Order: sequence, then C-alpha cells, then structure tokens
Amino acid sequence: MSDAGEKAFPVSWEQFHRDSKALAWRLADKAPDGDWVAMVAITRGGLVPAAVIARELNIRRIETVCMSSYDYKEQGEGIEVIKEISQSLIEETDGGKNVLIVDELTDTGRTAKAVRDMLPNAHFGTVYAKPSGRPLVDTYITEVSQDTWIYFPWDLGLSFQSPIRSGGE
Repeated sequence: MSDAGEKAFPVSWEQFHRDSKALAWRLADKAPDGDWVAMVAITRGGLVPAAVIARELNIRRIETVCMSSYDYKEQGEGIEVIKEISQSLIEETDGGKNVLIVDELTDTGRTAKAVRDMLPNAHFGTVYAKPSGRPLVDTYITEVSQDTWIYFPWDLGLSFQSPIRSGGE
C-alpha cells in the first residue's frame, strides 16, 4: 500500500485494457522470426495483459511462470518460484527465441531478472515500468517513478475517494 512519501496511481479496467492493447501494438513486429511462437505470462498480474496481447497477436501457446514477491502491502525481499516454465518450451525455443514474456509491471526488477535467467533469449514486455526494473524489459508502455504505487483494477473496490484538495490522495 502507499506510504507517506509514495504517489498513488489508480488504473481503471478501461485504462489497463487500452495500455495492454498499446503494448500489443508495440510488440506486433518485434518477434525475431516474424511471429511469436509462445507467450509466458508472469502470474498473477501478467495474466490480464497476456490475455489481451494473446488475442491481438494471435498467440495460442501460453505458458505461465508463477512467482511471488509481493503481499498486499509491499514487495518482499525474495522471489519464490511457485511454478516454473515448462522445460520443453525452454528447449524448443533455444532459451526463449520468439517467446514473449508478459507482466503488468516491473518494479525493482527482481522478478524480471529471475524470469530472464530462465528464458535469456525471450522478449520481455510489460505495461508499466519503474526505473529500477526498466533496464530488464525490452518493451513497455508507461514509466512511473519508483515511489509510485500502482493500484490495479483487480485490487480496487468501488468506493468514494476524497478529492486531493480535501486531504485525499
């Protein structure tokens, strides 16, 4: 959650869909051999943009890598790999050639580095990037400051928000 020095950046479903589709546009012609042969979505957050991008780019083979570094309040120090990428995908694609890795955000870059180590030849796309993680991704849509907390639509409920001038965020 946002601390006193952090900026809040709430993202609606509509905005996230637009940004995910914009990422698909940027990725459309980036596959080294013309077409992406597979996609690896980093769960959980990467599942939503992966669905949009898979549809837009007609990617049928979708794998997941399940990693955990966040709880609902903050990013932890370690990365826990809950489910690895299939060994067959790694071998068939020579470490990820023509494979697209998708996530919703790169923050510190720890998750991105862990997945890059698994698929060093893949192309990494993310919707949002913070300065610490940005060098680890190949394509992104929006960069936000390191002290910005992005509130994704699946984390929010519908409720009244106080205006900034009256002490709200």
